[in-house]
Parts: sequence; C-alpha cells; structure tokens
Amino acid sequence: MMIWLETLLTAGCILGLGLSVWLVESCLSLDNLPAISQAVTLWLIQFSFRLLIALGNMLEKLKICSMPRLICFIQDRLFLKKNPQVMVTNLRFGTIPVRLFRPKAEASSPRRGVIFYHGGGGMFGSLDCYHNVCSFLSRKSDSVVLCVGYRKLPDYHYHVPAEDCLIATIHFLKTLTAYGVDPSRVVVCGDSAGGCVAALVTQVLVGRRDLPQIRAQVLIYTVIQNINFQLPSFQQNLNDPLFNKDLLMTFVCRYFAIDLSWQDALVEGSFIPTDFWNKYRKWLSSDDIPTRFKKKYQEPQFPGPFNEAAYLETKQLLDVEHIPLLAADEVIAQLPEAFLVSCEKDMVRDDTLLYKKRLEDQGVPVTWYHAEDGFHGCILLFDKKPFSFPCSQNIMNAVVSYIKGI
Repeated sequence: MMIWLETLLTAGCILGLGLSVWLVESCLSLDNLPAISQAVTLWLIQFSFRLLIALGNMLEKLKICSMPRLICFIQDRLFLKKNPQVMVTNLRFGTIPVRLFRPKAEASSPRRGVIFYHGGGGMFGSLDCYHNVCSFLSRKSDSVVLCVGYRKLPDYHYHVPAEDCLIATIHFLKTLTAYGVDPSRVVVCGDSAGGCVAALVTQVLVGRRDLPQIRAQVLIYTVIQNINFQLPSFQQNLNDPLFNKDLLMTFVCRYFAIDLSWQDALVEGSFIPTDFWNKYRKWLSSDDIPTRFKKKYQEPQFPGPFNEAAYLETKQLLDVEHIPLLAADEVIAQLPEAFLVSCEKDMVRDDTLLYKKRLEDQGVPVTWYHAEDGFHGCILLFDKKPFSFPCSQNIMNAVVSYIKGI
C-alpha cells in the first residue's frame, strides 16, 4: 500500500513539475503582456490562474472534479469577506440565493438600490467571490446592494443564468420598500458576463409598467455579443493575462453547450449565415470602432465562408433575444442612462465601444470610463494588496462616483 502511495505521490510531483515548467515557458513566451505597472505581480497572477485551470482540466478528465468547481472552490477561499460598516444578509428569492448589503448607518430616507450580477462567463464567480466588491459599493455609495447568486456551469447552461437574474430582479423590484430602497433610484450593475445580464434585464423590463423602472445601468468591461471574434481588441489582446483567446472560447463553448472542436469556426465566423450578417453587420462590424483603437489591426475577411455544419452546431449563439447589442432601435431608445467601463488591455473592449455607439445613436445618455491600464477582471483585485492594481481601485471609485450621482 505504501509503495503505491509513494508511486502516486512521485507521479503527481513529476506531473506538477512538468506542468509548471510548461506554464512558465508559455507565460514567458507572451510578447504582448500588457505594459502596465506591477508587471511581475500580474505575471504571478496569470501563472497561478493558468496553473489552476490546467489542474482543473486534468482533474476533470480523471472524473474527480470539474474545472469550474475547482476554480470556484479556490476563489471562494481566496477572497476573504470583509464587512466594514455594512450589514450582510443571505436570502433566497424562491430557489435563487441572493446576498443583501446595507450600510449600518441610519438613513433619513430610502436609499438607492443596486442590483449586481457577477461576472465569470457563466462558469466562475459567486456570491463569496464578489462579496467585497458589493460590500465596497454599498458602503461607499450609501446604497442597498443586492447580489444575485445565479445558477451556472457545470450544471446549468445558456440561458439559465440570465433567467435566474431576471426572476430575482423582478422579485426585488416588487419588494423594494421592505429593504429601504427608493423605487425611483434603482441601478443594475454587472461586470463581464454579468454586465451582459444587466443589459439584457434592462432591455426586457423597459416596457414593464407594473414595476419600478430601472434608473441607470452600469456595465463594466461587458461581453455584449458572442458573434464577431475578429474586432480590433480581440486581435490586439489575444494573450490577455487573465482572459485570453483560449479561455474566452472555453467560456463560450461550455456556456452554450458547443463542442470545443468548433472554436475555429467561431473565430472565423463561418457559422454566420450571409443573411444574418447582412442584417446586423452595421452593429457588429469594426466600422464604428474609433481609429485610435485600431492600432496593429488587420481587417480580416469576416465572416469566413459559410459552413452549414458549424451553423447547426452553434446556432444558439445567434439568438438575438439574448444579444443586447442587437436589440431593436425602439427598445434601445427607451433604455435608461448608462455608465460604461472599458479596459484597453481587454479582448472585449470593443464590445463596450459598439454598445456605446448604439446607445448614443438612439439618444440614450452615456457616461464612458476607459481605463488605459485596465485589463479584464481587474476589479476583483481592488482590495487584494499586494496584488491590487491602480486600475482596479480607479474603476471601483469611478463606479461609486457615478452611482452616488443617481
């Protein structure tokens, strides 16, 4: 028995060492690591994150534990919860877990409400992972913050997370007074995939006269479409330290239950029918991306030659009801004002730029904050010294400042 155990441990150590050497070589080979402050710190975070994903994939193949569960397990234990001057209550809206954050200080009148949808591509992220983000927003903006713990991978795929968030939002809007929230000052907020959910929920509820209207939407480095993977920011940031091409394709394929073997067809756009592209090209192409964001950009032949097999396997990506960027003009025109955050070192930076153009074209007031040194996922590190970055705190402060003006 001891011999078998020693053999297993030795094999594990050799495998771990080989994996680490491969990861070091892989990370060091990236020639476009963002030129931001604390580059060594960013490299260490990148290395650790990729190591965890590689380990998760290995455990998944061995049928020990799924990769998303491993990452979430680690995330929930790394992000220690802090509650300075904030009351935290865990609730359930039906079967959906939510977490309520309220400032401890007495309020002379109802506070503004913020409904927060966390990011993570429908695969990572949780109430615990985003606890400190929501606690900070509540305390600094003097708001009641509701974070929605929607169901996600590996057990739940498209479009369960969005449905959970919509159900939780409607329940909250119907009971605002019970939580001391001013019905005229409700903000939806989300980062990454959570920003997409925030945009979707706002669009779905825009015509509901039986509910308080959303006052504003805060979308932080939002994934607003999953169709054009050849925008300038995608080409420029293929090796984003925490959110690279491989991880993006993993998110998309797993969330939409698409086999990873189709990822090349997704990147090339060969799954897009010609009539679909002709109809929505004006909103999906790089034509409206400002010139200053097109450095080192080679205009591709996009979409590639149509592949019917690819279309049949991936057509759920073309469901326009779940693509905020492609909503009808009459829906966009009714949306509330927006605060949009984009990061220069981010593959999905141009999603924000395209949505900004759509909103502005329909007369929706837009406040835009662009972090030149920002990268995808950075707000999670805002309080993680010595692993925080100036962009992390700056974005959080900008969001708080905007919310306080509502």
